[in-house]
Amino acid sequence: MTVTAETFPIARVREQFPLLAREIGGAPVAYLDSGASAERVLASIEAVDDYERHHHSNVHRGSHTLSAEATAAYEGARDTVARHIGAADRREVVFVRNATEALNLVARAWGDANVGAGDRVLLTEMEHHSNVVPWQQLAERVGAEIDWAPIDAEGLLDLDALRALLERGPKVLAVTQVSNVLGTENPLAEIAAMAHEAGAVVVADGAQGAPKLPLDVAALGVDFYAITGHKLYGPTGIGALWGRLDLLREMPPFLGGGSMIRKVTREGTTYADVPARFEAGTPAIAQAIGMGAALAWLDEELGMEAVRDHERAIADYTLGALAEVPGLKVFGPPRGPERLGPVSFELEGVHAHDVSEILDRHGVAVRAGHHCAQVLMERLGVAATARASFGVYTTTEEIDRLVDGLEDARRVFGL
Repeated sequence: MTVTAETFPIARVREQFPLLAREIGGAPVAYLDSGASAERVLASIEAVDDYERHHHSNVHRGSHTLSAEATAAYEGARDTVARHIGAADRREVVFVRNATEALNLVARAWGDANVGAGDRVLLTEMEHHSNVVPWQQLAERVGAEIDWAPIDAEGLLDLDALRALLERGPKVLAVTQVSNVLGTENPLAEIAAMAHEAGAVVVADGAQGAPKLPLDVAALGVDFYAITGHKLYGPTGIGALWGRLDLLREMPPFLGGGSMIRKVTREGTTYADVPARFEAGTPAIAQAIGMGAALAWLDEELGMEAVRDHERAIADYTLGALAEVPGLKVFGPPRGPERLGPVSFELEGVHAHDVSEILDRHGVAVRAGHHCAQVLMERLGVAATARASFGVYTTTEEIDRLVDGLEDARRVFGL
């Protein structure tokens, strides 16, 4: 596909990210670590600043002007999230700290109530630890069994093996939309249909998919979907869980305290309706407002179709450029429709952390390590990889600088 200045105004986009004006090592920063945390868009920074300067107050509890303004901004952010992901009802959006907390909430509140001894939980080999550990903890608590859906040699989910594992009748399938290591885009709607036919509830990790793809949770057919603000050009410390309203209403609270109650007496407590039931205590008000502003900017200024096309074009360019680097191995699917960012790789004979350190000398920021995906690292037969991940601000020139830095790493290590 061809992405042009007319279809994606990259220069104007980059002006909205103040940090990109920095220099590191005497060079403009080439930020290729958006898969860990994307840079903050100016619209989000300004929305938080306006709240902190002019409207700061607690929400839901006060009848004074500042509280009313803060509540309107906070709940307005919920409306923005609901529109962005295609939620049928704003009450299906629960604010949490991040996608990790969202997935833990489901494993605790839904899992404890619905999964018991001898039941099966189905995970995939490409899951982030956030979509592994909560289910392992659930299995330990209740005596459930975990099955693992494998990937093939190219890093694609083996759908035939997945279908066979679904025949074992798992209560839940937890699956990522986009792998944070391989860049694989899983066919989530197809997978959800298969899982529902087998009677499983589908919990989708959207931490990597949401920043790259147009979203319609109804069309995807999943039952729960987790997002995190700091990968969506917003603040850290805020995310959202989307869940089907009927499922959320059946779930007991995850945390107890203020705001999540209807009435507390000596004899006991009755709980508020969703989403308040899952938002105990004073929430991350400023962060929610900042995430809402970032999502509004994506929808109104760019459009997620354009974001997706840009992401695919950058990933495709990167795969082509890295193929020219001698001794470099790329993990994940080849160039094609299932391939987004990030792009993980290893340079023969050089540890991933050394690669990252040398790239940093060139002002190129990449991630090195196991990327919170040690099950996948074991499957790939490596301890760590270097990973370049992209954002709406990523340019082909930055990818060229990545390649130049890798050539320098080869020189330094005598390759």
